[in-house]
Amino acid sequence: MMFADRRDAGQRLGQHLQELGLADPLVLALPRGGVAVGLEVAKALGAPLDVVLVRKIGAPWHKELAAGAVVDGDQPELVLNNDVVRGYGIDESYLEDEMARQLEEIERRRRLYLGGRQRPRITGRTAIVVDDGIATGATVRAALHAVRRAGPRELVLAVPVASPEVLDRLAADADRIVCLHPDPDLMAVGQYYRDFRQVEDEEVVAMLEEAARHQGPESA
Repeated sequence: MMFADRRDAGQRLGQHLQELGLADPLVLALPRGGVAVGLEVAKALGAPLDVVLVRKIGAPWHKELAAGAVVDGDQPELVLNNDVVRGYGIDESYLEDEMARQLEEIERRRRLYLGGRQRPRITGRTAIVVDDGIATGATVRAALHAVRRAGPRELVLAVPVASPEVLDRLAADADRIVCLHPDPDLMAVGQYYRDFRQVEDEEVVAMLEEAARHQGPESA
């Protein structure tokens, strides 16, 4: 399965989610690429869109390989990919330093993306965590943990593409998983998109504003 771009993937994912009849949905997207997918999902469901601020921690000698991820919140949480941590012999001091560095980036993004706007409540709703695809699953797992702490009625993970093996590992972290194209041969998420250009911060801000205009006033 190929997608033209992230918005195309979001439209297809949104159509599928419409059929599930999810109660009181809230779409929570992972910046940056997941916001383009999440915007179209939110439109399809008539749901508000918010972000889950989470950052990958790369292995010391291979930054694209996720050793774990850190997620924002009242109590920031570090979720580790233990196979990578053990396999690369990554020490605790490296992880602590990287966690501090990534929390600084999360704070920068929070100020830029959210400004002073009121965020929609998660408690008691169907929370739908959306990304543009899943490679290792470290950042998604961190996001799911953070959202779970907020007390949703149901926690759904929805993505256009992912490895079935990774989805199996995430099964315990969500109540339901929706994936349009589980592919055991997945090497990189970008191979399933004809246009997979990087999403810039300014585009994320514009998409969140577009979602707010589409949704209208959100009750707390």
